[in-house]
Amino acid sequence: MDWIQTVIIAIVEGLTEFLPVSSTGHMIIAQNMLGVESTEYVKAFTFIIQFGAILSVVCLYWRRFFRLNNTPLPEGTSAFKSFIHKFDFYWKLLIAFIPAVVLGLLFSDAIDAMLERVEVVAIMLVLGGIFMLFCDKIFNKGSEDTKLTEKRAFMIGLFQCISMIPGVSRSMATIVGGMAQKLTRKDAAEFSFFLAVPTMFGATVYKMYKLFKDGGSELILNNLDTLIIGNVVAFIVALLAIKFFISFVQKYGFQAFGWYRIIVGGLILALLFTGHELTIS
Repeated sequence: MDWIQTVIIAIVEGLTEFLPVSSTGHMIIAQNMLGVESTEYVKAFTFIIQFGAILSVVCLYWRRFFRLNNTPLPEGTSAFKSFIHKFDFYWKLLIAFIPAVVLGLLFSDAIDAMLERVEVVAIMLVLGGIFMLFCDKIFNKGSEDTKLTEKRAFMIGLFQCISMIPGVSRSMATIVGGMAQKLTRKDAAEFSFFLAVPTMFGATVYKMYKLFKDGGSELILNNLDTLIIGNVVAFIVALLAIKFFISFVQKYGFQAFGWYRIIVGGLILALLFTGHELTIS
C-alpha cells in the first residue's frame, strides 16, 4: 500500500466512522477501486487508524469529555454513591460499553466470520438505509427530559451490539438507540461519539494484542510512516465530519443518510453480481 492509497483510505475512515453509513461498506469500495490487496498489514492499518478518529472526538469535546460532577450531595451520602456521582459521565459510558465487551468477547470468531461475507455488509447497508428513511417518524424528536440515566445508557449499549453485524454501522445503531430512549437527535449523536471512544479504543487494542501475539510487531514497526500519516489524516477528516454531521442532522434528520446507504449497498451488490471479487480489509 503506497502513500496515496494510505491517504485515501484514511480519508474514507475519517469521513465514515462517525456517520451512520458504515465505514466497513466504504472500505470495501475504496479497497476495490484502489486495487489494494487484503494483506495482514492492511487489516491492521484499518484498525489502527481508528485511533486518529477517536482523538478527534476527545479534541472536539474535550471540555465535556474531561469533566467531573461537582454538584453537592446531601449529607450522609455513602462514599460509593459520592464516587459514582462525581464520575457520573464515565460511569454511564462504562455501563453503555459493557454489553459490547461481553458480546464481543463471546462471539469474536462469529463476528470475524461474518465480516468476511461482503454480501452481508451490502444487505445490511440497504436494510439499514430503508430503516433510516423512516426513523425520524418512528421515534419522536426527543422529550423534555433528555437526562442520560443509567438505564438509558445501558439500552444504548445494547443497541450498539447490533452493529457487530457488519454493515449496520456503530454510529447508526447507537444514535437510533439514543432516539429510542427519547433523546434528541443532537444528544443521541453526541453520546454516540462519546461511546465510540472506549468502544473503538478497546477494539483497536484487542486487535493490536492479537496481531502482536501472532508475531506482527515487525509488520507494524516496518510501516510506522504510513500508520502515522493514516492517523493524522483520519483525525483531521473525522473532526470535520463530526462538525458537519451534528449541524446537518439537526436541520434535516436522517433521510439523506438512508438514501446514501441504499446507494452504497446497491453498488456493492451490483459489483458482486457482475463478478467482482470484493474483500474486506
